[in-house]
Amino acid sequence: MMEYTIFNPDYLVDITGGDMATMEEISGIFGSQIPEFVTEMRQLLGAGKYLELGLLAHKAKGSVTVMGMEETSKMLKEFELLTKTGEQKERYEGFIARFEKDTTTVMAEINDYLSKKR
Repeated sequence: MMEYTIFNPDYLVDITGGDMATMEEISGIFGSQIPEFVTEMRQLLGAGKYLELGLLAHKAKGSVTVMGMEETSKMLKEFELLTKTGEQKERYEGFIARFEKDTTTVMAEINDYLSKKR
């Protein structure tokens, strides 16, 4: 059995009432948003649009929260706060890379979880 290192299904089960179709729909939407978030984050970083980058981190934080990604959510909150003040810009790329890594991992974990529930 796969050990879930990032995904915590409790919140997803809670908000869907355990309905498989709804869980699959939410997971599908989440999965389709991820590449868009990563691409846009990199574009905003490259353009030096830090305030917009922070707003996007805030939006992404909402998405990862639904998947029970508590540590990723905390990281995105820190990222959001730093971008609002323009502080520690040298860390921004690392935040984006971690977001990309965590979301790739979580999608594998979500797919594993859903396949076992079918």
